[in-house]
Amino acid sequence: MQILVTGARGKVGRHAVAAAVAAGHRVTASDIGAPSYGPPIDPAAPPYIRADLRDYGETAGLIQTVQPDVVVHTAGLPDPVHDPAHIVFGTNTMTTFNVAEAVFRCGVGRLVYTSSETATGFMSAQGGPQLPDYLPVDEEHPIRPHEPYALSKYLGEQILDALVRRSTATAVSVRPSLVLEPGEYASFVAPLQASAKKAVKPFFNQWSYVDADDLGELIVLAATANTPGHEVVYAAQPDNMLGRPLAELLELAYGDSAPPLGTLDRPDAGPESIAKARKLFGWDPKRSWRDHLPS
Repeated sequence: MQILVTGARGKVGRHAVAAAVAAGHRVTASDIGAPSYGPPIDPAAPPYIRADLRDYGETAGLIQTVQPDVVVHTAGLPDPVHDPAHIVFGTNTMTTFNVAEAVFRCGVGRLVYTSSETATGFMSAQGGPQLPDYLPVDEEHPIRPHEPYALSKYLGEQILDALVRRSTATAVSVRPSLVLEPGEYASFVAPLQASAKKAVKPFFNQWSYVDADDLGELIVLAATANTPGHEVVYAAQPDNMLGRPLAELLELAYGDSAPPLGTLDRPDAGPESIAKARKLFGWDPKRSWRDHLPS
């Protein structure tokens, strides 16, 4: 298939490109950064086209030029803290609208959108994280975004709902957990585990994470599947970052205020259900912090 990946120089975009290439697809990468002019540094790298997706003309021109079977939209600002609120909200909602509108106008058959685990609202609630209504969190959990980033991600999902209502296009929104690349396990997870040996403290998403390579593979599976309508799925590893029973961690961190805990696939399960991604796309995430750190 011909796959266009927006935000291809970002963390998620890079891994989506790599997974699509590894799966044998024809890939075009796009981002807002300047291309490398002159002879290609890596002749095997996918072609790259610069585009500012905040501009509808550039977005439509990009999609018309590539004529993809699928657009994988990972572009946007990835957190609520490094840009002013109006920039976060405006960038994420406008780029997603422009991509969906161009997909509609250009007759592209499928759009995969990178949403966020924060779309439900409780992880980035105004005044600090709140607890979910229940665990493991699944796609049926109520949506109550507080701040501009979570709101922008949820509105992106609504934009995809509107796209499939008015066209023959199909869509998938992937809600990644905290995305970790190989080098980040030692710098982030190891200190978190060391701290938890002294005292388990509340953590904004109850120690959930997703490996960037596993996430890239899920995105490609979603891009090349034939599910109808618009599906929303969580993306997380089967285990939690601390490698301890989730029930124990919840008791230690939250005590009597811990949310009710349902059935788990394993004692050290993560707090986000990936049953839907497994069922719809056959996703089988195999990587873990254990591949990078001593148990």
